[in-house]
Amino acid sequence: MGKAEEFEELRPLLFSIAYRILGSVSEAEDAVQESWMRYQATTTRPASAKAFLSTVVTRLSIDVLRSARVRREEYVGPWLPEPLLTDPYEDPARAAELADSLSTAALLLLERLSPLERAVFVLREVFAFDFPAIAATVGRSEAACHQLAVRARRHMGAGRARFEADRKDREELAGRFFDAFREGDVDALTELLAADVQMIGDSGGKAPRFQPVISGAERVAGVLAVFVPLVIRGAGVVEPRQVNGQPGAILRDREGHVLSTWTLDVRDGRLQTIHTVNNPDKLSHIGPLADAWQALREATAAPPPEH
Repeated sequence: MGKAEEFEELRPLLFSIAYRILGSVSEAEDAVQESWMRYQATTTRPASAKAFLSTVVTRLSIDVLRSARVRREEYVGPWLPEPLLTDPYEDPARAAELADSLSTAALLLLERLSPLERAVFVLREVFAFDFPAIAATVGRSEAACHQLAVRARRHMGAGRARFEADRKDREELAGRFFDAFREGDVDALTELLAADVQMIGDSGGKAPRFQPVISGAERVAGVLAVFVPLVIRGAGVVEPRQVNGQPGAILRDREGHVLSTWTLDVRDGRLQTIHTVNNPDKLSHIGPLADAWQALREATAAPPPEH
């Protein structure tokens, strides 16, 4: 097998590692591409293409994350990971770990870790690399990697919410939510909210948004009461999709262009968190983008639908 074939076979794994370390589709794709260039430039064939490429993509991702931390601290409003519709890497033996680590909630917890802790956690807990391989990948001793893994697990465990385990129940509740959304039934939407629900929006200062974080069922219901009629009036399309392995949707304008993505976190049969990504810089990989400001102007100017 040639280098190109080896690389293409490993590309899904490399992207999945990079995305979980970075929380960014575009940065993960760049890291994977740079890994290929370095692999292509090697004059000697590595004993293991997987080990070589995993090391390169992990180290590149750590370096990118270190510089990204500064930018994220200066980010306008809440920072959320770039939405991912499909994880290219599949491993039936690790399906639960792969899905859990992809959720918006898990990726936000990973943001609390140092770049090295995050890389070690991803390699060990998500992809089941052994400690000798992890040590070689991150350039630390096995003992140091054990310590990094322990700290990372402790931080992740302390912050992890107990989300609904039953995927069927999550999907059913999300279906009810988006059905009510499309029908403009704010009362039905409100019934699905937990008392301490949060609605968190990432616009990066580049798209319309309400308050960055809205807390409590009454306040979130108030926002939905304003927002849902605007979507309907603007003939927007709510397209239910899995987003980061969780129930969610893509909101599109009347032309089918992307306005935002929504993901729903479910706990105890109620919506606990609604994450919305509206920043166009984080949506371009999904498809052609709408002009969100123009869509808002049109929806505001349009007469309400007749009943």
